Amino acid sequence: MNYEKIIADLGFTLPPAPAPAGNYLPAVRSGKLVFLAGTLPLRDGAITHAGQVGRDLDVSAGYAAAQVCALNTIAALKAAAGSLDNLERLVLVNGFVNAVAGFADSPAVINGASDLFVKIFGDRGRHARAAVAVAGLPKNAAVEIQVVAELKE
Repeated sequence: MNYEKIIADLGFTLPPAPAPAGNYLPAVRSGKLVFLAGTLPLRDGAITHAGQVGRDLDVSAGYAAAQVCALNTIAALKAAAGSLDNLERLVLVNGFVNAVAGFADSPAVINGASDLFVKIFGDRGRHARAAVAVAGLPKNAAVEIQVVAELKE
């Protein structure tokens, strides 16, 4: 399957894999599983969606931020796996939404990542998930996602 063509056909561009911003690895492989570090909505080194959802941004902007995070995660996965064709499936997505106190729509925001994963990878993109609101994220990003993926043998 040519996942990069699907990404392009959806109107997106796969960015370069994000570089670590600290003393950690962007991905750690254990057996068939790859644990990917959290990704932010970064494009060309700048945060695309900053601030709190429910104050500075609405749910649709948060959804778009989650899509940018998903693309950065896919780039990191490609770097870790050597090729997106080596993906067996996405296993888990943890989504964090920088939101106002009492924000109840984190799932609708993280759907931006989940929906894009399924559009690109089909059933291989379906995953278990958590979507939680938090009081802040690095660089005042609106969203951060963390993914666990399974690779083929």
